Amino acid sequence: MHRRQRTIRTSKSCKGVGLHTGVDSVITFHPAPENYGIRFVRSDIKDSPEIKADIDHVVDISRGTTIEQNDVRIHTVEHALAAVNGLRIDNVMIELNNKETPVMDGSAKDFVDALSDAGIVKQEAKRKVLEITRAVNYTDYYRDIDIHVIPSDHFRVTFLVEYPLPALGTQYEAIYNMEEDFAVEVAPARTFCFLSEIEMLKEQGLIKGGGLDNALVIVDKKIDQIEINRLRNLFGIEEAIINGSNGLLNGKLLRFKNEPVRHKTLDLIGDLALLGVPIIGHVTAARAGHASNVEFVKKLKKVYAKELDELWKGDKV
Repeated sequence: MHRRQRTIRTSKSCKGVGLHTGVDSVITFHPAPENYGIRFVRSDIKDSPEIKADIDHVVDISRGTTIEQNDVRIHTVEHALAAVNGLRIDNVMIELNNKETPVMDGSAKDFVDALSDAGIVKQEAKRKVLEITRAVNYTDYYRDIDIHVIPSDHFRVTFLVEYPLPALGTQYEAIYNMEEDFAVEVAPARTFCFLSEIEMLKEQGLIKGGGLDNALVIVDKKIDQIEINRLRNLFGIEEAIINGSNGLLNGKLLRFKNEPVRHKTLDLIGDLALLGVPIIGHVTAARAGHASNVEFVKKLKKVYAKELDELWKGDKV
């Protein structure tokens, strides 16, 4: 039995700061008509241009996924897309009043709560879904990254990460019922970075809005008081900074024992939304990140080009 398309009943907003640009930002999810798909709107720009969530619009994957259409750019779209994709919403307009989505607490929980509060409603049109009938594989031998998708009766994701650190080690996550599990098991997982990366990221002009309240910082090197003072100055932090016994800066408590791999799963679900339609298939990933996610979706779109064209024939808004 084919399911009908879904949108939200009313508009809901979240406000915060952009993780990488540091700009104040308000994101508003709006209902959208059948066959609209997922589109962003920059309301801070004249005529409020639309940017379709499409893999061909990806222009940067520096610690996040950035899309651009007609010279209008939006940074760090993956968490908002993950919330929409994870809740299996087909049509939504995502309005932004600045160039980056707000990071919130580093997870997709606030977006999921907003969409759930808005109410998810069925529409009349049949849902467009890409059913995986033949496997697609992506491998980066140099970085030891693998992403595969095989036929399945549902959209499922399994993810493996491996790090030589006590706070991470080898972690695994499996989501077999996306609609039931995403909001509770995946959406609350927060973004993370390594202490050794922070200065480099700052020098690259990134994480301008980053702080200990919206990211897990994994301690992967020895730190002394000089380093602690430097970190406080770097982020403008007034409170004390300590090396937690759990391997996280300030001993921040994890929401899940394997929270980092759950966040990697969250990012993958968001990047998969850039295909333009949800999939029915089992995606497995090992050591993947935004760059490999994007390459995988590009390959998936190429392999299933004929099927995707058939899905949209005569129906695009």
